[in-house]
Amino acid sequence: MRRVIVIAGHYGSGKTELAVSLAMRLSAQQDLEYPRLAVVDLDIANPYFRSRERMQLLREHGVSMYADVFQSTGTTAELPALTAALRAPLEDEGCRTIIDLGGNDAGARVLRQFRKYFEGDAHELWAVVNFRRYETLTVEKAREHVEAIAAELQLPVNGLVNNTHLLRETTPDILREGQALAEQLSADMDIPLLYTCYPAGIIRPEDIPDLPRLMPLGLYMRPAYLDK
Repeated sequence: MRRVIVIAGHYGSGKTELAVSLAMRLSAQQDLEYPRLAVVDLDIANPYFRSRERMQLLREHGVSMYADVFQSTGTTAELPALTAALRAPLEDEGCRTIIDLGGNDAGARVLRQFRKYFEGDAHELWAVVNFRRYETLTVEKAREHVEAIAAELQLPVNGLVNNTHLLRETTPDILREGQALAEQLSADMDIPLLYTCYPAGIIRPEDIPDLPRLMPLGLYMRPAYLDK
């Protein structure tokens, strides 16, 4: 895992949930190489869930949050006004940085203004795919989205993350179906499949012992009222 992790994908793929869950996971580990940890919220194009909504939680766990000029989770949270301060973690070689991009190639476009920070090999670009979303129901559709994001950013995709789920209706079979499609996408695009995510508290690792490279995701971004 490189110092800067850029998380991209289609709308509703679970990018933000992955960004927050990964930050929470890394915050519990001692990292002598990267003693500081930050999340940069660049999801400013038609945002649905924003990682900044968990700003307080992340800060309580030692994770710095960089977002708009107001650093707001309230009425100004949807203004597409970025702060120059978010360059700080990109320039800090002792800070592992997770970048939460907007959905699809249009949402990812905002990263291009920070192009100079992605000319070396200190970063990696992850493409998140949920094969239970309408826009990426098939390998062909998912490939179109991944290729469009890579073309927009003019950066190679270093790894795929399979995040196939139906929230609280997720079953082990749904995860296995997503795994098969993700492996096919990985082979077709010659991009490694880094992780298969599962909703912690709904699916247990022992329910899917046949699936490799598992990564648990919390439900940090899902409002409780949606389950009522």
